Amino acid sequence: MLDRQYPLYRRELEHESCGVGAVVDLNGRATHRTVDQALCIVERLAHRAGSDAQGTTGDGVGIMTQLPHALFEAWAREEGAVLGGAGNYGVGMFFLPEDEVGARNTCGIFERLAESEGIPVIGWRDVPCHPAQLGAGARRTMPRIRQCFLKRPKEIAAGRDFDRRLYILRRVFEHQDTDAYVCSLSCRTIVYKGMMLVSQLRSFYDDLQDVRYASQMAMVHSRFSTNTFPSWSKAHPQRMLLHNGEINTIRGNHDRMKAREETMRSEVMGKEMQRVLPVVDPDGSDSQMLDNTLEFLTMNGFPLPLAGMILLPEPWQGMRTKTAWRDLYRYYATMMEPWDGPAAILYSDGETVCASLDRNG
Repeated sequence: MLDRQYPLYRRELEHESCGVGAVVDLNGRATHRTVDQALCIVERLAHRAGSDAQGTTGDGVGIMTQLPHALFEAWAREEGAVLGGAGNYGVGMFFLPEDEVGARNTCGIFERLAESEGIPVIGWRDVPCHPAQLGAGARRTMPRIRQCFLKRPKEIAAGRDFDRRLYILRRVFEHQDTDAYVCSLSCRTIVYKGMMLVSQLRSFYDDLQDVRYASQMAMVHSRFSTNTFPSWSKAHPQRMLLHNGEINTIRGNHDRMKAREETMRSEVMGKEMQRVLPVVDPDGSDSQMLDNTLEFLTMNGFPLPLAGMILLPEPWQGMRTKTAWRDLYRYYATMMEPWDGPAAILYSDGETVCASLDRNG
């Protein structure tokens, strides 16, 4: 039945699942208000998030925004470093080994790889956070959280081109034998997340409470880990998307992506293609595998909205009047099978924010 006060609400459609939300300033203004409002959304999604029996450790919660340049520039001035302005540097959000020796060694591995790729490391920042407020399960598995700042090489254009170089660097680093996890590595976006309750995200990370933390967009997620165990790395957002639901065709999707690798070619990535394979992390969750594929498509030149349409197509076979729309889906159906849900995703490259449902709605 319809509620007169909320005419779009239907009681019979109510159900429980992960929570997703986004706030976007349509005028393109970067403000802390956008970040604050997104955090308010996720703080009201406790009923769509899982927790342990004691109710002190959550399945996961997180937020993706654009890089907060004012905040990072203030840190750089204090450290005597030069970032070079928006677009001229990238930031990696790292979950490192908990012990200091292991964390330092992992940072050294990443720095050497970055140097070999011609991407200078500006410095590392310990992310201000408050572990004491977390539940015992989250504290026991909590990584050391640091950010790495990298300078854009002069021969690489800002934006997607620089992000592509950072993507290759991250994939090469992920092939190393370390216990680190890279939440995000981009010149446009950054992810703050963790295995915590939705009410703890804002207070755990000092950065999220700083008025200098401004963004034009913010996407949030509260996790209910229905088919995987909770962990710090599996909390959303992933590198480009956050996901509500399950991908029921995930084994076939993974196997097909693996089979394509023998014949994959890319005019955009060229010889670098082999360095980023395999496309899909076989140890990842269904959400992480979908994110791997979405990221791979966009880094190889697909516009972000088109990449999302290819992965989660509409039920195009029944389209009678939208012939061009149907033909687009029919064409790409010869290249990529649907990643079927139930699934709802929000995804962004820091410039565009998109939302998609799977073809079952």
